[in-house]
Amino acid sequence: MTDKEVKAPKIEFPVEDYPIKVISDTGVGRKDLILEIVRKHATINDQRVDERSSSTGKYTTIQLHIVATDQDQLYNINSELRATGFVHMVL
Repeated sequence: MTDKEVKAPKIEFPVEDYPIKVISDTGVGRKDLILEIVRKHATINDQRVDERSSSTGKYTTIQLHIVATDQDQLYNINSELRATGFVHMVL
């Protein structure tokens, strides 16, 4: 590995309180759809779901915490959220 290559940190699963941040276009019902998609793949801590709008109101950030079981689960959540067309980023 060269100095320019960055190695991703290794995650030891399961992670009981894994944070996910979803940045999407603002729109009616989008938060519910995002939560529905994530719930298909993981258990969400409903006490730790936050929603914030950008200063212009064009974008909404939803931060939530899940029980992460493996890398495939995280990949599937990311893929399905991005496939909606209104989700721009999943962190």
